[in-house]
Amino acid sequence: MSIGSPGRQGILVGLDHVVLAASDPDATAKDLEERLGLVASAGGRHDAFGTDNRLVWLGDSYLELIGAFDEQKAGESWLGRPVVEAIERGGGLVTWAIAVDEVDAALRWGPPDRGLLGPFDGERRRPDGELVQWRLARPPVVSPVEPFVIEHDRTAAEWTAAERAARAKESHPIGGRVRLSGLEVVAGSPPVSAGRLRTLLGVSPEPAGRRAVRVWLGPQEVRFVLDRPGPRAVVDLIADVPLRTRVARVGDCNVRIRGLAAAAAESPVSSDARALDVPDEPRDGRGQGV
Repeated sequence: MSIGSPGRQGILVGLDHVVLAASDPDATAKDLEERLGLVASAGGRHDAFGTDNRLVWLGDSYLELIGAFDEQKAGESWLGRPVVEAIERGGGLVTWAIAVDEVDAALRWGPPDRGLLGPFDGERRRPDGELVQWRLARPPVVSPVEPFVIEHDRTAAEWTAAERAARAKESHPIGGRVRLSGLEVVAGSPPVSAGRLRTLLGVSPEPAGRRAVRVWLGPQEVRFVLDRPGPRAVVDLIADVPLRTRVARVGDCNVRIRGLAAAAAESPVSSDARALDVPDEPRDGRGQGV
């Protein structure tokens, strides 16, 4: 998959995952299963960050339900600090990640003032003892409008060809496969927030209605809006079965899932239409996940 200027071909993969803070990730995972029909895996621990998580896999993207098992350690880390702050506000959207084939290439092709630190190596140990590994580059402070970029080790746990192929065909309790189709975030200045992504990855922002700007990350859409009623963020999911729209709240973020018929009726021209093109086999790239 390639987006942007010729010099950046083959770098961008798509919207990797959305980080949602919860004081009790297990309870939040149970709520999403009951309300939306989504099952979460066991996840694991970021020992260096003082955080732990549950993961709702959506093919090669996912929702990360993250908590802090050691608040002191979490408060001293780049990821744990905003997680603790979000939990203190009631939970919800912390930040999100963009998958790239190669972090080094993304940094090399980006301008000197790209505002990213790294790359850094990271890891998470699963309950079964297997180690998940990745590399990332991040802004000095991550936020709902300032994401980070990530490249995963395809030889490590969760990103082998066999695991990705199995995940691509996985059905949720809702009765079918589910994919991440978009994210909407309130931003103080939508053009400025979208402009950061243009500077970093060479994507092309475009108007998305009144006081809103959208950016396509592969088949997925990120919308920056000046304001919106209700929660300050919305995660859009699409299921490959007929389904009426369902919504669950995680702190300041709504998680909304629609089936094919509802998506076609409610958003005839949107990221949902592109999400229908998600293949059965895993997409190219290094994969995603923290």
